[in-house]
Amino acid sequence: MHRSPEPPPSGGSIQFDDTNRALLREEGSSKIDEGVSSVKLEPPSRREAGGSAPTYWSPLPEGARGSGMFGARAPRTRGARAPGTRAVWREYLALTKPRVVALMLFTALAGMFLATHAAVPWRVLLFGTLGIALVAASAATLNHLVDRRIDALMARTRARPLPRGALSTLEVALFAAVLAAAGTALLLATTNTLCTLLTLASLLGYAGVYSLFLKHRTPQNIVIGGAAGAAPPLLGWVAVSGTLDAGALLLFLIIFIWTPPHFWPLAIHRRDDYARAAVPMLPVTHGIAHTADRVLAYALALWAVSLLPLATGMAGALYAAAALPLGAGFVFYAWRLRGDSARWALPTFRYSIAYLAGLFAALLLDHQLLA
Repeated sequence: MHRSPEPPPSGGSIQFDDTNRALLREEGSSKIDEGVSSVKLEPPSRREAGGSAPTYWSPLPEGARGSGMFGARAPRTRGARAPGTRAVWREYLALTKPRVVALMLFTALAGMFLATHAAVPWRVLLFGTLGIALVAASAATLNHLVDRRIDALMARTRARPLPRGALSTLEVALFAAVLAAAGTALLLATTNTLCTLLTLASLLGYAGVYSLFLKHRTPQNIVIGGAAGAAPPLLGWVAVSGTLDAGALLLFLIIFIWTPPHFWPLAIHRRDDYARAAVPMLPVTHGIAHTADRVLAYALALWAVSLLPLATGMAGALYAAAALPLGAGFVFYAWRLRGDSARWALPTFRYSIAYLAGLFAALLLDHQLLA
């Protein structure tokens, strides 16, 4: 029986030797991607306890991401689906990350309404939103496909359809292609070329640049890759206006700054998972204390950026009455995270979702009253 290596000393690094790389190499596979070969690991700092906790690390071989979309398959029982009672349609629905896409669609709708003081054309409102939703669902599905190997190693993701063997890689790839094609066709037919191109660019940015490259090579992955996730309100705006206006870029900026302090608390909570899968998230490479400091810095920056709609005339008093306390709340959670990350990581993550929904709801209400 293989035993996981002992955790390294503080300030040490994890080296992936040939033995470890072979652990998850499937029989008959001859091509292994070049990837992370070592990761510097610092134990998490606990300011409230004045000590550190051990990190349990079972490194992922370099080839565990697979050699492309149709590389090695996720573990599954040959000739049969993995045990489970979920209907097949539920497996496909899970691939689309519906809760994530729902929040994205809300911000896209906000972008549509904020782009004009007139009524949003019903064809754009209905079919444009559906087109953005389908392409976003395709990007989420492709993310499942790319991350199927590391998903199998992480407690948060090992129950997803591909790690469980509920769906094959070919089924997932075809589903993603159908979603992308349908969404693109709808956008071309009901919005405009610019909106369609920007939507496809966000798909490639998330499923390609972030999932395939950035996520596995830099702790700044979520900062750079956040540009793809910040696109929905910009897409909604462009779907109505047909142009990239300053207002669209401002909405993009808000979500771009929001993304790191939204995701990093979750990464703190799941630090051991990411370490086990050799994903260089910031809490793994720089420690929890450093990450918590960055969350606070971004929360403060977000508070300032969220007030720009007031300075540009996009929003008024109603928005200010919501943005100020919402931002103060985010800073409060980020501050508490610095003192007790074990207790405040998940609450901070959850508050960040409520924050973004509340902020864009306030923008919408304020705009409708002004209109």
